[in-house]
Amino acid sequence: MVILNWNGQKFLAQFLPSVIKYSDGCAIYVVDNQSTDNSLLFLKEHFPEIKLIVHPQNLGFCAGYNEALRQIKVDYYVLLNSDVEVTSGWVTPVISLMEAQPAIAACQPKIKSYYQPTFFEYAGAGGGLLDRYGYPFCRGRLFQTLEEDHNQYNDVVPVFWASGACLFVRATAYQQTDGLETAFFAHMEEIDLCWRLQNIGYQVMYCGQSTVFHVGGGTLPATNPRKTFLNFRNGLALLYKNLGSSNFYLILMARLLLDWIAALKFLLGGQPADFRAVLKAHWAVWQNRKYWQQKRAEQKQTKAKNLSGYYKGSIVWDYFVRQKRSYPELEKNKF
Repeated sequence: MVILNWNGQKFLAQFLPSVIKYSDGCAIYVVDNQSTDNSLLFLKEHFPEIKLIVHPQNLGFCAGYNEALRQIKVDYYVLLNSDVEVTSGWVTPVISLMEAQPAIAACQPKIKSYYQPTFFEYAGAGGGLLDRYGYPFCRGRLFQTLEEDHNQYNDVVPVFWASGACLFVRATAYQQTDGLETAFFAHMEEIDLCWRLQNIGYQVMYCGQSTVFHVGGGTLPATNPRKTFLNFRNGLALLYKNLGSSNFYLILMARLLLDWIAALKFLLGGQPADFRAVLKAHWAVWQNRKYWQQKRAEQKQTKAKNLSGYYKGSIVWDYFVRQKRSYPELEKNKF
């Protein structure tokens, strides 16, 4: 169990007790990313049983985890956000599933909202999916529309990506793919990891027999332009490095157009900072194009023919034009 922390004393105080109580004897690590609050002192005083890894600087979400996980020798990593409340028996169903099926490299539990416990939570919900233009969505969540949990996703199914808010991942598979993409810093890194895992033959799963509750937005609120920048930059880079050659340029140009429409919507909606964030995101990908070209070349020989949870339609079109508001309303023949 590995929790990456940056100035998260409040969340550690609130949620670490549930992790300790319900994690079935698992070793629990807190990895500190140069916090400037009293996180370290608080942990040493109140949770001396927790293992600490302290980074001398803030490495971001991706490099922060990569560096720490190289030091931890276990069969499975559980990457857990500090703002997640776990429940009794949450570990066993997922580990049992992964033990029974060695082809599963990553898995997530059902993720529900901490503040609205009967609803799914944005970051993962009932398992992550991806449309052909690189826009992520979930069973239980399309854009900002969340479904209420009526046990409709109590199943165990392959998905495209498992949420980084609570990500079970086989240690050998993680290290085989060099872990999270450090250039992402944060946001959409788990989607990239899961895409690469699928490309080399692994499966990514959702296990609805395990449940956790996520606060969400604990580090960056949804309205923060920095979050907008990271999501749009990483979303474009995700496609650039992982898409197959078929329709590569057509899909990339379509994604650019859709992003520009989103930027215009920000501007007209009185969010000029988010408008500028989208433009800066695209410029950042262009400036760093040699790096992404290199990453694309590395991926060239490992492209999966059939990706689980890959939606051949456009979730943007379905949601904003066709007014589809839930996963069951999508056309199943497009998966």
